[in-house]
Amino acid sequence: MIELWGALVILIACPLLGALPAIAWITYALKGKQLAKVGTKNISVSAAFYHGGILVGILAVLSEALKGIAVVLLTRIFFKEGSPWEIVALIALVLGRYWIGRGAGTTNVAWGFLVHDPLVAGFVSFFALIGFTVLQSRRLVKYGVLFLFPLCVIILHADDFPRIIAAVILAGLLGWIYTRIPDDLNLSAQEVEPESQTAFEYLRGNGEILTLDEELDAAVVGQKAATLSQIKRWGYSVPKGWVLSPIDDPQDLIDILQPSDLSPLVVRSSAIGEDSEQASAAGQYETVINVISKQQLQEAIASVRASYNRPTAVQYRRDRSLPDAAMAVLVQQQVQSVYSGVVFSRDPITQQGDAIVIEALPGSPTQVVSGKVTPEQYRAFVVESENISSVHLEGTGQVPQALIKQVAYLTRRLEKRYHGIPQDIEWSYDGQTLWVLQSRPITTLLPIWTRKIAAEVIPGVVHPLTWSINRPLTCGVWGDIFSVVLGDRAFGLDFTETATLHYSRAYFSASLLGEIFLRMGLPPESLEFLTRGAKMSKPPLRTTLENLPGLIKLLKQELNLEKDFKQDYSKLFIPGLSQLAHEAINEQEPAQLLEKIDFTLELLHRGTYYSILAPLSAALRQAIFRTKDSKIDNSVTPEVAALRSLSALAADAKQVLPDYQPDKVFEQLAQTKEGEKILYEFHELLEDYGYLSDVGTNIAVPTWKEDPQPIKQLFVELIQGQQQTEGIDPVNRALSGRRKRGFVQRRVDIKGRVTEVYSRLLAELRWRFVALEKIWLKAGLLKEVGDIFFLELDEVRRLVADPESEFSQQLNQIVQSRRSQFVQDSQFTQIPVLVYGNTPPHPLAPSKIYSDQILQGIPASHGQAEGRVKVVRNLQDLPEIDKETILVVPYTDSGWAPLLVRAGGFIAEAGGRLSHGAIVAREYGIPAVMDVKGATWILQDGQRVRIDGSRGIVELSYDLRPELY
Repeated sequence: MIELWGALVILIACPLLGALPAIAWITYALKGKQLAKVGTKNISVSAAFYHGGILVGILAVLSEALKGIAVVLLTRIFFKEGSPWEIVALIALVLGRYWIGRGAGTTNVAWGFLVHDPLVAGFVSFFALIGFTVLQSRRLVKYGVLFLFPLCVIILHADDFPRIIAAVILAGLLGWIYTRIPDDLNLSAQEVEPESQTAFEYLRGNGEILTLDEELDAAVVGQKAATLSQIKRWGYSVPKGWVLSPIDDPQDLIDILQPSDLSPLVVRSSAIGEDSEQASAAGQYETVINVISKQQLQEAIASVRASYNRPTAVQYRRDRSLPDAAMAVLVQQQVQSVYSGVVFSRDPITQQGDAIVIEALPGSPTQVVSGKVTPEQYRAFVVESENISSVHLEGTGQVPQALIKQVAYLTRRLEKRYHGIPQDIEWSYDGQTLWVLQSRPITTLLPIWTRKIAAEVIPGVVHPLTWSINRPLTCGVWGDIFSVVLGDRAFGLDFTETATLHYSRAYFSASLLGEIFLRMGLPPESLEFLTRGAKMSKPPLRTTLENLPGLIKLLKQELNLEKDFKQDYSKLFIPGLSQLAHEAINEQEPAQLLEKIDFTLELLHRGTYYSILAPLSAALRQAIFRTKDSKIDNSVTPEVAALRSLSALAADAKQVLPDYQPDKVFEQLAQTKEGEKILYEFHELLEDYGYLSDVGTNIAVPTWKEDPQPIKQLFVELIQGQQQTEGIDPVNRALSGRRKRGFVQRRVDIKGRVTEVYSRLLAELRWRFVALEKIWLKAGLLKEVGDIFFLELDEVRRLVADPESEFSQQLNQIVQSRRSQFVQDSQFTQIPVLVYGNTPPHPLAPSKIYSDQILQGIPASHGQAEGRVKVVRNLQDLPEIDKETILVVPYTDSGWAPLLVRAGGFIAEAGGRLSHGAIVAREYGIPAVMDVKGATWILQDGQRVRIDGSRGIVELSYDLRPELY
């Protein structure tokens, strides 16, 4: 029994001891440096020597030696001396050291093994010392030791099979870790602590010449070389290359290379900081081609290194506040180019759209980048759906179109590898192979802004007042959530930059979110997975474990979500909403209205937390438990509940009025007692759900309570369409009656209640701004209804505080300017999904290019439907539709729900499986496909389409003749 307890103690305590960042604490205490933020970011003995000096290094050795010795001695409490469990304890220590402590564990193993088996440890140490003195090669000695020490265990303990297995596993684990983390001894000797300089240079040894076949660190060899090594390891064709770090003696490389007329070399810069997302440094440093002798190679290396200190290069770095670092040099075999050129994965001029811009010429790529020769120009569009991929080209010339298409495919795949960051790629073709010579971010197209998520959160054109309220709420709560997970790793992230407006539409920063998710150890596409059902790759284990404490905190919040919401619901939201609902708004003064606006905003801040966490929690649980959408009941969601009530009421009205005139339904209902009862229930329904609107998150949009006419019209049309829907609703009601209230359903219910609370608070907020506007209209401060929504919240506060201020004199000019911009932006019918940079140009008409009459989206509601398209961009002019109609909409919000159920199916440009429209579609068994890019301009009224809501496919009929309704 004691051995069982011993195994548990070892497997729990040893990783925790390994994770203890003693070296980081020592370095910070004595030198004030945070190892996790400097150099290679390793928390290791060599990093302590490098950044902290001799004393810090010695203390680091002692701290890690004590760990190794401690776990061996701990094991002896439970097992006999020399037990294989001592090696198991070292393995557990190393695992904790690597995954959480961010170190390799070499010192731990060396001293632990000295206690475990002094004979083996002594022999291996003797070999390492002699081998390094003779060979001066860290790499050979490091991996030689990993081979030698399990071999010694095999020889000395041939009869102890468990010990042999444990030793082999330990050696293999260390070898694997060495390939995963950068070596601090590869850092520049210029920045090492002076007192450690001699030891550092000795331990570096002669070293091996770095090649592009290895995993290279950009902090040591520059981004250009590191990127090419990464691309080559991904399996793409990159010319063979060797890398000289800033402190390497080039003679070793010159001695082994044999440049000639038949095998020329190219010598290129790879400066630290070059080709990064902050600066490309294009054209700043030297490149030497056609190097055909050792003498030329020596001169070329010297010339490239000297180019780092060119006056123009120095000024370039100063202009961009870039630190002076050093120059690494990249030497590659020169491609004998038949065709070559450069390609931009996104158009750097228009800064929008999906066009790949390719410049190409026969011969060397230097002709293209030199600007001395005008290259051929092509625009390519790569279209990829579930089983189909194709390239559409614009432009002709001498370069074969098949090659241009190959370049386009390569470009789009590399961009995906770099998480959608636009790439500037240099390429060359030698008649057989398409080579990648360089890839770097297009810095002028950063940051990247995306509408994909924002179009669902706050769709449509956004007024200044709405944005001044929504942006700090959304950014602030997201920042709080991310900070919980990241902790200190949130340093340097500006969460206020999470969202912005372009063309008066909301965009989220894909660049910032991608960086946040990478720091959290999650794939950059995580948010779209959680909110929209998109595919997500597996997160890296190491970074996930690094964020484990924060993720545990977030998990705790998720687990407590229901309890916390119920508590806030009863103690915060219900009393607050009750107080707001029973006030006579129109009798209050501006100061009183502003006080209640601030009170509502306080409630909204807490409500925003739940409005973000509840949908994410529901989506995550649904993914984990693989719960089908059809098994989930969304009856708590306000739009579903309102639609059910409205449909039931329409069914009753149909019984009361078997013969009716559509334009006189309400007058006819008022003529009978049964009809009066229905009218009363209709007004009660309008009172209950009057807080809903066409765009629930936009307080500038009138609520149902303020403008009931569209709901009345929908009520009449539901009466007319009862025969189409009455066979569907009971099925869903039956499903609702026998639903299983599992982990997923409880979260869906919470999400529905959160939506109700949040929508009610936004409505109360709107009604107070409307009341405030009426006062100012009467006083002459504002001129038109709706003017208040062209102010920002701080401006409203200033105006309430002092209606006679200088600001009030400029008020109408400000409002008119913003209204004019708003109207102009509203006229843009096609807004780019992605915006590159902070100052996007006028939106261009999208290229109408799609593959084989098939559009791909996100499957949102199962089933197939075929019919004629009806494009509806807003709810102002509601069309007549039936089950033969396939609705095409830009987005769906709660106000769209009654319209959607009358269609045979629908397609949305934005949204995912958790969208309002998707929920309604599943509720009524209507096939739906979400996130179909450009649907409202690709598809035309009357065009026949077939949709498959299970696969997310829209098939366009070859019969493209529009039929008018």
